[in-house]
Amino acid sequence: MEIDIKKKDENFLLFSIEGVNDAFINAIRRISTVEVPTMAVETVEILKNDAKIFDEALAHRLGLVPLTTDIESMVLASECDCEETCPRCSVSLLLKEKGPKTVYSGDLKSQDPQVVPYNDTIPLLKLKEGEEVELIAIAKLGQGLEHAKWEPTTACAYKYYPQITIDTETCELCGLCAKECPRGVYEFDEKKNLVKVVDLENCSMCKTCVRGCTTNSITVEGQEGKYIFRIETDGSLSPEEVLKRACDILSDKSEKIIEFCK
Repeated sequence: MEIDIKKKDENFLLFSIEGVNDAFINAIRRISTVEVPTMAVETVEILKNDAKIFDEALAHRLGLVPLTTDIESMVLASECDCEETCPRCSVSLLLKEKGPKTVYSGDLKSQDPQVVPYNDTIPLLKLKEGEEVELIAIAKLGQGLEHAKWEPTTACAYKYYPQITIDTETCELCGLCAKECPRGVYEFDEKKNLVKVVDLENCSMCKTCVRGCTTNSITVEGQEGKYIFRIETDGSLSPEEVLKRACDILSDKSEKIIEFCK
């Protein structure tokens, strides 16, 4: 297996991977999306709400606020032996504000410094003069299999690594492929009268260039066993952590199957 990182930042990772098959890469994608656990608000006890927003709508907004997750010290609520909540599976976040003001996610006060809103500027509600809101939100560790609010990824996808072949014997060097391509994969040098592939990895294999070529000189196909993988997270976990956890989960599943077969 060969992995080459193309682009990386705090919540985004783009890399190519070679030496695997469709089943493996798709398993990693699915596990990354719905089986890697994160923290999210599960229950909300609203003590006071004078704002012009229903309690249910406010609770829904709180559930969608991405929370940083410390997987090492937390366990899934479904695996915890407590009756309702405990420090091993849940974290309390308090909200107590008075208007006039716009209440943001950063106003939530967490009892655990490792579990806080990733983004402080998500608007929750507006309070007018004299209006107050007071609530207790309970965040728990869960999986996207149960609810989308526990999905750590906002985008997780792969595609075959593109392979473009230009037949120089039949190509008329008209430059139409460069004009037709919507993603800037080709470049036509009028001085040298030459068509070049300048951004191969940006090719979506839509084959617009193939349909536009009057001499059928271009072939676009995916390389078997080589892929481009893209993952973007909501901030609850880093892309590297999501992939690492996904691989660990897949390894555990494989070991269980091996033990069963024995």
